[in-house]
Amino acid sequence: MTSKLSAILPDLSPWRSSADFRLLWVQGLIAYFGSSMAMIALPLQIKDLTGSPLAVGAMGAVELVPLIVFGLYGGALADSMDRRKLIIATEAGLGVLAVILMVNALLPEPMLWPLYVVAAGVSAMAGLQRPALDAMLARIVPHDQLTAAAALNNLRWQLGGIAGPSAAGLVVAYSGHATAYGITLLGFAVSVLMCLRLTPAPPAHDAEKPSLRGIVEGARYAWSRPVLLGTYVIDLVAMIFAFPIAIFPFLADDLDAPWSLGLMFAAMAVGSVVTSTMSGWTTKVRRHGLLVIYGATVWGLGIAAAGWFGNVWLVLFALAVAGAGDTLSGLGRMTIWNQTIPDELRGRLAGIEVLSYSVGPQLGQVRSGAMAGWTGTRAAIWSGGVVCVAGVVLLTAALPKLLRYDSDTDEDAQLRRAQREKAASE
Repeated sequence: MTSKLSAILPDLSPWRSSADFRLLWVQGLIAYFGSSMAMIALPLQIKDLTGSPLAVGAMGAVELVPLIVFGLYGGALADSMDRRKLIIATEAGLGVLAVILMVNALLPEPMLWPLYVVAAGVSAMAGLQRPALDAMLARIVPHDQLTAAAALNNLRWQLGGIAGPSAAGLVVAYSGHATAYGITLLGFAVSVLMCLRLTPAPPAHDAEKPSLRGIVEGARYAWSRPVLLGTYVIDLVAMIFAFPIAIFPFLADDLDAPWSLGLMFAAMAVGSVVTSTMSGWTTKVRRHGLLVIYGATVWGLGIAAAGWFGNVWLVLFALAVAGAGDTLSGLGRMTIWNQTIPDELRGRLAGIEVLSYSVGPQLGQVRSGAMAGWTGTRAAIWSGGVVCVAGVVLLTAALPKLLRYDSDTDEDAQLRRAQREKAASE
């Protein structure tokens, strides 16, 4: 019975073997719970101040450019300075932005423009920080535990993503925006204290200063590796064609079930959590490219089914299946990235990763919204899922190295493993 459970339940080896992983896991859960408060309270406050859907939607526009620019720069920065210091500095910066939100909310007449400035600032800080966080993982977790670590991290994000927004709605309704921002500030304060206990993560002794040339070097490396290129492109295709959450309110209306809107948003997260909590078997997987391909295919099929079904409960089940597929694809991507990318390029490649899993959903929402106005809501959803599956099939044929990727035989994966074993023995 114990062996059967261990094959299903998450592998806790990274938690047991790395104190830094434990710190980052708990820190991330606390910080994400707190930031989720602001993620919900901020658009709600804009809505309360303006009553305009356009004004709320404009928040996404001011977030996109800082995320792209600072994501790329943050990747270069993560390769040229102590990643621990960068994480601490950005967490502190996010705390300062939470103070601005809280002070503005406490004014007799809160102002609108600071909300947009802070939204852009949060996006910039996230772009600077995420590459450093992603690049830390390969240093603090043994090579053969990277898939397990990715599963545990995904579980953390999903738990925070479910609990934070759920609590935020109640806090804003009963205590106001300022209280929600105060909880956000508290979360970042605790996060900074925990990050101070992390082991320093200095750059390589010959690391260059951040530069456009360095960013281009990282992009060239990714372009020269078909396996890496495949993970980025498949993720972009899946998100651009099959990320229709912007039109979920219209889907709920089409199904004569406006009460189901919140459940639609939660269903994908539930599917992801269930998959993460039953991820023990993934630690034995060596063909991680197959995880990426199968996961993206399941995601597309789930979205297609959600647009096709006319029963709301079947739609919710399909969205949960899609969330499970997205998690499997994400586990494959993160494992390949951490197994194959040189440490001296890890930050810059993580910056490219930030673009692949942030720009795609933004464009996906634009696509689904525009197509829904042309073909109708359900057609826009199911057709996007079908195109996603077709795109994954075509990319698999065009990038056979991704399909054949095996961590036991891949040249880059074996080189990274040997380098880490040598560093650990010295």
